[in-house]
Amino acid sequence: MRVYLPATLAGVRRALADGTVPVRSGYGFAVTEPLRLEYPDWSEDDLEYLAMQDASRASLRLLAAADDGEPALRVVIAADVPEDKVRHDGGFDEPTVVQITAPVPLGRVVSGHIDDLEAMEDVASAVAALDAADAGDQDAQFVVDGAEGHELQWFATQELQYLEG
Repeated sequence: MRVYLPATLAGVRRALADGTVPVRSGYGFAVTEPLRLEYPDWSEDDLEYLAMQDASRASLRLLAAADDGEPALRVVIAADVPEDKVRHDGGFDEPTVVQITAPVPLGRVVSGHIDDLEAMEDVASAVAALDAADAGDQDAQFVVDGAEGHELQWFATQELQYLEG
């Protein structure tokens, strides 16, 4: 099953060094049956894009918690995880949220998706506005949503080692 794992640039570098992709709190994002039921006319590609967008929003939260001096760029790692290692019990508020029950080896990574440097200012503003947006501030939510105006760039697995901070 294709899963989308929120990350940071530092997380990618750790994954390359350790050979295992960090799965923060054991959660990722994927196309699940509830998502298919919610959008029955959407293609699989469109549904996967939606799951990746949800992972990119979660990456904002990782950036908010990070204190590693890395650029404020959203990062999503796409990996193929055996279905028996992925759970979705339908009890989540978001239909793309899945629990990953085993470490994800680097060999299961199929691509990386990372903001362009041009997005850095908007992403940093979105990270700074997260708490206010969570509290219901519509202006802050607009700022957070603004980060999604930037498409994540696609990187082949072998290109991830060349990422610059």
